[in-house]
Amino acid sequence: MTEARQKHHRYAGHILRAISIAFGTALLILLLLFSLGKFRLSESGREFIVALTYCTLIASPSIVILTRISYLYTDKFPRLIILMQALVLACNATVGSLGAGVVFLMIGLDTPAMFWPNFRAVLPFSIVISLMFGLSISTYETMRFKLQTAALELRTRQVEQERAYKLLAEARLSSLESRIHPHFLFNTLNSIAALIPSDPVRAEDTVGKLASLLRFSLNANESGLVPLRQELKIVRDYLEIEKTRFGARIRYEIDVPESIQDMKVPPLALQCLVENAVKHVAAQRTEGAAIKIAGSKDANRLSLTVFDDGPGFSLDAITPEHGLGNLIGRLELLFGAAGELGVTHEGEKTAVRLGFPA
Repeated sequence: MTEARQKHHRYAGHILRAISIAFGTALLILLLLFSLGKFRLSESGREFIVALTYCTLIASPSIVILTRISYLYTDKFPRLIILMQALVLACNATVGSLGAGVVFLMIGLDTPAMFWPNFRAVLPFSIVISLMFGLSISTYETMRFKLQTAALELRTRQVEQERAYKLLAEARLSSLESRIHPHFLFNTLNSIAALIPSDPVRAEDTVGKLASLLRFSLNANESGLVPLRQELKIVRDYLEIEKTRFGARIRYEIDVPESIQDMKVPPLALQCLVENAVKHVAAQRTEGAAIKIAGSKDANRLSLTVFDDGPGFSLDAITPEHGLGNLIGRLELLFGAAGELGVTHEGEKTAVRLGFPA
């Protein structure tokens, strides 16, 4: 049972029990005064005492028992709960009618000879009225709770969606900042300038890749997911741009089956893993880095892995402000516990693996 439902039943139970106690106390006082001869009843007063007695002896136990049953069994037996409530109401109406007859005998409002005839005459009305009011109130409370729960879930989803959009915007901004970082931009422009005399075609191609990278960083799909094919193009453009700077120090291979490239992935997720390998392995070593990007689909799960021949790292050291920290937060919002990011060592390679439902 959800915590919200538990709180709802506890709160409703307290209120209804307080009402029952108030009715019972009022009835007890009236019966004591009547039995002590403190006042004489008119016909309307007699009818009031009778109605209050039936109401107290039938409604009060029904309130307590229905609240308890709803608390314990609504989630366990959602299709049987109405039948269970109806049985409780019918039983309470029967027992309450018997109890009311005994009270009337004790205070002199009825005679022993009329006990059973009155009971048989009143019982059908007691059961019908109990079912009508009891089930109506129970249904109203159930619908009111469901409406409150739905409103709470909607607000929660809106908050989570706003957080997801914020993290996506931060990812795009972080990616854009890394793209337009003076060192990256100046080095890329210098590489382009150096290519113009000797290889103008490649220089033009590099300018196009840089523009595509910047455009994608700004215009990532607002739905939170993009085709893997599109993400791979950005990764390839990024690596080709970095190759103009590092040359043979960056060696990369992309091994992703064509059959899975139309599947949706978080934008800039794979690019974030590749960028991490370039910054912390290729750029830090004279021998550069060998980077491999692999993808596979197992049942309904997509796995994307970036291998490099660097020393590796631990996710425990990653802060939320880091690009990988942002990615972990986005995976959690998009896929919950089904999204994961892990780092393993496979031989002399470090593998950073991204997994989520396909």
